[in-house]
Amino acid sequence: QVQLVESGGGLVQTGGSLRLSCAASGRTFSSSAMGWFRQAPGKERQFVATISWSWPGGMTYYTDSVKGRFTISRDNAKNTVFLQMNSLKPEDTAVYYCAAGLRGNYMYTSSYDYWGQGTQVTVSS
Repeated sequence: QVQLVESGGGLVQTGGSLRLSCAASGRTFSSSAMGWFRQAPGKERQFVATISWSWPGGMTYYTDSVKGRFTISRDNAKNTVFLQMNSLKPEDTAVYYCAAGLRGNYMYTSSYDYWGQGTQVTVSS
């Protein structure tokens, strides 16, 4: 089994920054990609960003609403993925989830085998 543990969430004002981390552990970890999703109250969990694990440097993909503000990166040696969030807006408020074990389209929650417990990000106006 693979465990994913997120950290770094919190309360920040509009325009502020946060850096989320997700550490993977457990049996030999192997995943083609790791990603971040978010879920706001009353809404479905939505794709935020993903990074490939095998390509040198890591191919990255973002949902349009965070392009230019969020950056996903990885530390292969530590099996950790990061999400640097800058210029935060109130609409970024959500529980952010880390995902791994990609088996299909990176944008779909059903394509990932493993999920973290989530970390709350709240952006005040």
